[in-house]
Amino acid sequence: MKTIKALLLVVAIAFSSALYANDKPTKDTSSSISEEIGQLLKNPSFTVEEDILANVKVFFNDDNEIVVLTVSSESEDIDSYIKSRLNYKELSKDVNNKNRYYIVPVRITAKQ
Repeated sequence: MKTIKALLLVVAIAFSSALYANDKPTKDTSSSISEEIGQLLKNPSFTVEEDILANVKVFFNDDNEIVVLTVSSESEDIDSYIKSRLNYKELSKDVNNKNRYYIVPVRITAKQ
């Protein structure tokens, strides 16, 4: 009788773990988030002489808003531009993992 109970317990654990492992994977929304950030940073109000690179450290709060933590660039004007355009703007897509920060590389290109 003990072996039957032990065998049933092993089968139940194996079955439940198999069901848990076959969950649908979550969609990666990083490309759509990058596109939305790109849309928010389009058309700067100043002229861009040459390409500008910056790394932006962002966090997503519970309301699905972008919170800019730091901007690493050579110019304070770029820092304020990025912060004013991104800080507390709500995303249309839900972010999967809101418990960590992300570093987003940003390139502002000069118009030809």
